[in-house]
Amino acid sequence: MSVAAMEDAVLIDAATALYALSPSDPRSASCQAKLLDLASGKSRGYISTEMVQEVVFHRMRRTQNRAQSIEEGRGLIRSFTVLKFDDEVLDTSLNLIEQLPNVRGRDAVHAATALIYGIPKILSPDKDFDQIPGVTRIDPLASQDS
Repeated sequence: MSVAAMEDAVLIDAATALYALSPSDPRSASCQAKLLDLASGKSRGYISTEMVQEVVFHRMRRTQNRAQSIEEGRGLIRSFTVLKFDDEVLDTSLNLIEQLPNVRGRDAVHAATALIYGIPKILSPDKDFDQIPGVTRIDPLASQDS
């Protein structure tokens, strides 16, 4: 896929989805709005296999509702394009962990996914993504600060 074709592509971080799925959280509305924009086609939303796993894991812990958590994961799969977690993503994530001391496990996997698939933006409230070359973070909470 050409670089021009990926300009409107956005990788969604798990934190954005987790906030959106937690209506009692004050960050929920802003994250829901950003995800709805992506799901409606204003830009192209992508998720990693690892992101879905992370969301389902945390939702099961938080809600104690296994069926609901699985359905939330499936809802993400229906709404966005799922990108594979393969050896190239794994190797790139390990390189990021090795080269950038503040980048750890899951964040490295999400960033590596964006880099390998040529996705220039990641939708995340997590400022750790700001230090990763080749990825521009879009803060889903920025509209709340205005």
